Amino acid sequence: QVQLVESGGGSFQAGGSLILSCAATGFRSRTNGTGWFRQVPGKGRDRVVTNGASTGRTYYVDYVKGRFTISLSTAMNTVFLEMTSLTPEDTAKYYCATGPNVASCESGYNLWGKGTKVTVSS
Repeated sequence: QVQLVESGGGSFQAGGSLILSCAATGFRSRTNGTGWFRQVPGKGRDRVVTNGASTGRTYYVDYVKGRFTISLSTAMNTVFLEMTSLTPEDTAKYYCATGPNVASCESGYNLWGKGTKVTVSS
């Protein structure tokens, strides 16, 4: 069964760092679009960063630029999200997603993990 499994969430202090992982199991990924999204209660999933395999381009939303970094390990079939200089506003449930193309919104992705919760306290 094809699935994405996120890990690495937990409780962290403001100013700290963490790395989220998203492991793809059940297949060798050949999808073009990969992304991390986040969701707070009562809202939809918002893009954090997306990457296109065919273009090599990465897009970060403004509020994570310079703080978050996406990386991909083809050998491990895993996508990572390094998060630094954490703030309480980064508190959310983080999801990874893949799809046939790079898209800015969640509807453009057809495979999602179940998410991992990140809580940042001041």
